[in-house]
Amino acid sequence: MTNAWDPAAAGVLRLPSGRLVRGRGLRQPLPSGPTPTFAVYLLGRTPPAVDWESRWVRWPDFWLPGDQGYARDVLHEAWDSATTQRVEIACGGGRGRTGTALACLAVIDGVPADQAVAFVRQHYDRHAVETPWQKRYVTRFTARRSGTRR
Repeated sequence: MTNAWDPAAAGVLRLPSGRLVRGRGLRQPLPSGPTPTFAVYLLGRTPPAVDWESRWVRWPDFWLPGDQGYARDVLHEAWDSATTQRVEIACGGGRGRTGTALACLAVIDGVPADQAVAFVRQHYDRHAVETPWQKRYVTRFTARRSGTRR
């Protein structure tokens, strides 16, 4: 993979396909080393400006994305981009929304939906996916695209 993350770097999740995606909390400083080339920001308000391509999914803390079809499309875009780019998924703390989105990426990558939360907790953060409705969102997430584009 070209332009991939260092697999040993903090927050980097290796999906079964070998794609590397970094999760992080935006309340923490940007880690040293390479910056993302594509990012998905999961926030209830507009994210700060960055020097790389990014998408914003309106997603309030502890809840679910406001537009689930758009969120699915953006996550597919992130998964596709991870073959050649450094993809970052981030929310405020880097656990609930980020963990939920990473679990959805695992589903897209072929992990069964009922095992995706455990996969992310084992390989990313043991506290990922914080609420029962976030966990239910992952278990009901399907790998198919929604077809809505923004």
